[in-house]
Amino acid sequence: MSMIPRGTQVPARWRLLACGLVLIASCSIAAAADGGGVDVHALPKLEGAVEDSSRPESWRLEYRMPTPEAVTAPAVKKLLSADGWVPYLRPLEEKNTTLNFKKGRQGLSVYLTQGLGRPDQSMVHYSSDRIYSNVPFPDGASDIMFDGTRPYLGCIAPSALEATSDFFGREMAAIGWQKLTPETAARWTTSLDETVPNGFRAFYAHPDNEATGFYRQKPIMLTLTRRDDGRTNVDIRVAPFALPGDLKADSDLAGLPRPNPTKTARGLGSADSNKREMSAAAMAELPAVLAFYHRELAARGWQEDGSAPLAPGDEVAIKVSTAEETGVLRLGRKYDFTMISLNVQVKESALAARARAKKEADEKFLGDALGAAKQLIAADEARRKVQAAALSDAPLNALADSKTPVPLPETAEGVKFEGSDGRLEFSSTSSVKALGTFYRASLKNLGWKEQPSVINQPNMAVMAFSKAGKSISMTVMQMGPKVNVSANGTGLIVAAAKPAETKSAEARPTEAKATESKPVQAKSTEPLKPDPDSALPVPTQRSSSGISSTKFPGSDQSFRKELEASIPAELSDVLAFYRAELTKRGWQEKADGATVTAERAELAFTSPEGPAVLKLGRARDETTVSLVQRNPQAAAKADIIPKAGQARVMLGNIGPKEASLTINHQTVKIAAGAGGPQSPKGPMLDLPPGKYQYALRMPGQPARTDTLTVAAGDAWGLLVGPTGEVLPLQMY
Repeated sequence: MSMIPRGTQVPARWRLLACGLVLIASCSIAAAADGGGVDVHALPKLEGAVEDSSRPESWRLEYRMPTPEAVTAPAVKKLLSADGWVPYLRPLEEKNTTLNFKKGRQGLSVYLTQGLGRPDQSMVHYSSDRIYSNVPFPDGASDIMFDGTRPYLGCIAPSALEATSDFFGREMAAIGWQKLTPETAARWTTSLDETVPNGFRAFYAHPDNEATGFYRQKPIMLTLTRRDDGRTNVDIRVAPFALPGDLKADSDLAGLPRPNPTKTARGLGSADSNKREMSAAAMAELPAVLAFYHRELAARGWQEDGSAPLAPGDEVAIKVSTAEETGVLRLGRKYDFTMISLNVQVKESALAARARAKKEADEKFLGDALGAAKQLIAADEARRKVQAAALSDAPLNALADSKTPVPLPETAEGVKFEGSDGRLEFSSTSSVKALGTFYRASLKNLGWKEQPSVINQPNMAVMAFSKAGKSISMTVMQMGPKVNVSANGTGLIVAAAKPAETKSAEARPTEAKATESKPVQAKSTEPLKPDPDSALPVPTQRSSSGISSTKFPGSDQSFRKELEASIPAELSDVLAFYRAELTKRGWQEKADGATVTAERAELAFTSPEGPAVLKLGRARDETTVSLVQRNPQAAAKADIIPKAGQARVMLGNIGPKEASLTINHQTVKIAAGAGGPQSPKGPMLDLPPGKYQYALRMPGQPARTDTLTVAAGDAWGLLVGPTGEVLPLQMY
């Protein structure tokens, strides 16, 4: 063991739950007085450790090791065990990679992460873990399962039954536990069942004690049983008579009842899914949980249809049904929990009835939607004509004080020119026709040659010019009451140029108006806190955020949800926030394919609704967030999931004429109304992942081209509007 001085700062990647941070922080002051907390900086560290000196708090410590996680983890466990720390597992967290230790009444959590961008290095994180309900561990005990919040202890003591009983009688009293008698237990129960075949049982209570942290502690039950190998099984849990007998209902999961309280709970599906599942670990005895489901299922119209075959771990299995669904309720015991599994599915007859009802509702809705869309498009066309009439067709003169490589019209406003990238943008109150005439004439006089273009409409024109090996592409488009002009190309590149703004037509008569910038939010020094009102997790400390979802009209199930946000915090802190918050929501991180560097991170998750991807990056000294969650059950129900390894493109046409679309060397005809009420399902294509150029052709109109990039598993919609425009939308 060596005591390493603090050295180079290393970026941290916490994975503490937010509630754990609050609990540890709130008790750090009291810990110094009652000895319940541990100063982790005083604990031994591995040889070669480089401590992160930016974390001075006594309850946490991080240090870097020049070895990978697989080598560092067993070394840390051996080092702390030699210092008297006893390792244990938590109930229902057997696969968790966090290392848990106990020494007397102090607790310690240790977890490891890969060094940023260095798979050959690892980061070791120590954090104090307060034990609220302390019980003794027998010396040399094995298979230790412990939770210090209730408490629960399960282990195998190496000593015989009598010696183990003497140990607990002595050590429990030393901690302050008081053995219950029928008289002292009268406030909870009228009888103490201390009979255990081939074993021993006793009940204890602990008074409130501010110094040791005990508060409103429920009575506990100690059970010791003799093993065939001479050792003793140990079980400590909250006494059954102190647990709730009449369970109240918590919020539903997947539209199915669950009792309160539970340690863990998860649901798959929703109230209208064809198949749904609810599983939970209830902190109650099995008879109380069974009584809860007898009551709640009957109140919801379910009937019990007898016993179902028992599966491993089951103690009770009951068939249940309604007029539309069938299911099985399974209950069993694990540790001090009653494990619940309730699976239901819709009957075939009900599925057929639902399909008919959905078809009728979809046809009605699509008909209504088509009528509304036509009205909106007609109103938009009328509005555009009114706005276009207000634009000036008057001939334009060039702006005298322009510093751009090409002339600017005298009506230019909000000019932005980036010479290093060859980009120019501005708006104008002149018409598309007037601006097109201005640039064709002025650039021709400067020696530029115009290339032919098929797009030259009253509300949009695309022009291309070339000269001496250089080119300029220009788009002029009416956008509401003004016309936007955007140009780019090598003909606009100015060496060593800095982005600049030219005075607009509004600012020229006097001095240029001062621009206003929104103050940049300072980086937060507080732990990131989740916004309780957000459908997907996002910190309250954020500069911007937005959530979008894709679903069919009239449906309450989204195929795809996406959160985009910008957070003024380090990437490592944002990553720790999402790992903690997504875990709370039942999301499981996939180990394969994860990428984490100082500047970006990409992690895949399995969520209760389906697969999800978290992407983090850095921009403008903030961390950018993209979180996408997919719902394959909803997508499969709508028949939009592509073949394995492919992407699906769905085509629709709400215009009055047939259209044809060419993509990936395939030309598909899209009948008028395809994807509408008369023909709800339009043509569909499954394509390999990649970037595709497509061309849309309609009678009497020039071809319109654009590009579409698709990935494996994606589903995109391309909807042709009445005037020939194409709206791309990622559906899944």
